[in-house]
Amino acid sequence: MTERFIDISLPKRGVHCTARLLDDKAPVTCAAVWEALPLSGDVYHAKYARNEVYALFEPFAAQEPPLENPTVTPIPGDLCYFTFNGTQLGNRAYGYDTTGADVRAGATLVDLALFYERNNLLINGDMGWIPGIVWGTVVDGLEEMAAACNDLWRAGALGEALSFRRA
Repeated sequence: MTERFIDISLPKRGVHCTARLLDDKAPVTCAAVWEALPLSGDVYHAKYARNEVYALFEPFAAQEPPLENPTVTPIPGDLCYFTFNGTQLGNRAYGYDTTGADVRAGATLVDLALFYERNNLLINGDMGWIPGIVWGTVVDGLEEMAAACNDLWRAGALGEALSFRRA
């Protein structure tokens, strides 16, 4: 199979990186994401997992992917796919608007995440371990993206998006 690549960007900050899809390790997830591209949404910086930025999307696959190529310890450059329902994300501590349409009881949400630095652990105080599907790896531009992600943590993410498109 021919390798496939995507571009991940923080448009307001003018930074992007390139990732290779891991079709050999997460074929169902890669196919679902590839077919849904382009995707863009409000970016959030992780509160518990440490060095992670992510965006939440309405489900885009006909059926949610199985837990293929799972991890609870993502490394720098990992792209992870998570599925949540609104009840799981309904705790006000997460910072989402729980009165809006995005986070509501029973609503499925897809979380596409980029891990940009070491020492991540996918454990949540409310739910325990949260394994993610590793479906891609950054192959170019991680250092610049990491600096911009760290700026999100320090300066805030309001008004910024996390965008995914075919490269």
